[in-house]
Amino acid sequence: MRKILIVIDMQNDFIDGALGTGEAVSIVEAVKEKIRSYPSGDVMATMDTHGENYPETQEGRMLPVVHCIRGTEGWKIRADVAALLGDARIFKKPSFGSMRLAEVLKKLSREEEIELELIGLCTDICVVSNALLLKAAMPEVRISVDASCCAGVTPEKHRAALETMRSCQICVVNG
Repeated sequence: MRKILIVIDMQNDFIDGALGTGEAVSIVEAVKEKIRSYPSGDVMATMDTHGENYPETQEGRMLPVVHCIRGTEGWKIRADVAALLGDARIFKKPSFGSMRLAEVLKKLSREEEIELELIGLCTDICVVSNALLLKAAMPEVRISVDASCCAGVTPEKHRAALETMRSCQICVVNG
């Protein structure tokens, strides 16, 4: 069985930029170690990607903190994480979950038996959104989240998102 790692939104704005937190900074080394534990061909990543019109979008009106604007320093994947990703396939997503990632992985699951592991930021927004989207697309594929390689907007929201994922038959490890 092929095990694939999905690295969610390890971007500067979510680590120590516009929406950064101490919890996000604290998982960087664990994320890097997890990436190193996978063959390079079995790692994919996502990037939260917004345009200059972010403040006019629904998300921008509900979360009025400009972040991850395409081409800015905050939009980039943190350099030491990006170096480990190498030529991993990266999905730029305008929303919390990546429909394209789900389509690619669903197609792959028809070709070979796969298992998915998710890590990254933020547990309670993009990690949970992608995990649930993937579970809905592939209910028989084992999906796990390594809690020690994730951080939420707050520690409480991180824990709540982990519980939501457990309720939806996503395996939560290290948490």
